[in-house]
Amino acid sequence: MELKIHARNVDVTAQLQDHVEKKVSKLDRYLPNIQEVRVDLAIERRKQGLDQCIAQLTVRNTRGVILRSEEKRQTDIYAALDIALDKMYRQIQRYKGKRKRKGTGRFGVTEAELAAMEPLPLEVEEEEEEKLAIVRRKQIALVPMSEDEAIDQMELLGHDFFVFYNAETARVGVLYRREDGNYGVLEPEAI
Repeated sequence: MELKIHARNVDVTAQLQDHVEKKVSKLDRYLPNIQEVRVDLAIERRKQGLDQCIAQLTVRNTRGVILRSEEKRQTDIYAALDIALDKMYRQIQRYKGKRKRKGTGRFGVTEAELAAMEPLPLEVEEEEEEKLAIVRRKQIALVPMSEDEAIDQMELLGHDFFVFYNAETARVGVLYRREDGNYGVLEPEAI
């Protein structure tokens, strides 16, 4: 398992490095075949006075599964990391629950992998998994437009995202509003 730590406005001291390595190394017990773990740590200066610590974990395994968790509401980087790890345990629990669905597919869990996984920490394992289903399908007409026109259309609809056909790139894109108030565009690419 390869561990990458990226920091923004944070001094990664030896103590913080050891804390991250100690906590993240336990993930391999609960989810085998982890290829890479990326830990992003940041401190954002806020006008209200208290700094906001952000910890984000991204786990990739050899089957191509990507799990991600993030915590933003803490003033201590250690607390933010611990809460992000707890969220990651819940992500792993959901991933393990996928084995119950029909057909394992590319991202399913094999029986050999299940046998190698240790049970998750007790407080996470007791949570019941919600049974979610697709409850609505909607067909949309894709009209060629620029990204600026897509932003205007999304604002008029009052949505947080908007699917459009980008006239400049001749591709389908998904425009979305980011938490910082700016916009992002997802451009699907078949692998």
